[in-house]
Amino acid sequence: MMIIETENLTKYYGKIRGIENLSFSIEKGEIFGFLGPNGAGKTTTIRKDLSCLLLQSWKNPDRA
Repeated sequence: MMIIETENLTKYYGKIRGIENLSFSIEKGEIFGFLGPNGAGKTTTIRKDLSCLLLQSWKNPDRA
């Protein structure tokens, strides 16, 4: 069962593209690492996924 999925995430900071077409999925029970150089968009991606998870748990507490 997939618990996190990101498809084609793109993030701009003004005219600068910070993340371009990032896609990944994490299955339940899977251990997942997220590595990259400074400024690669790791924190932005994690914040995006966490905000979606928080929104889903607020709408449907049984999914948390």
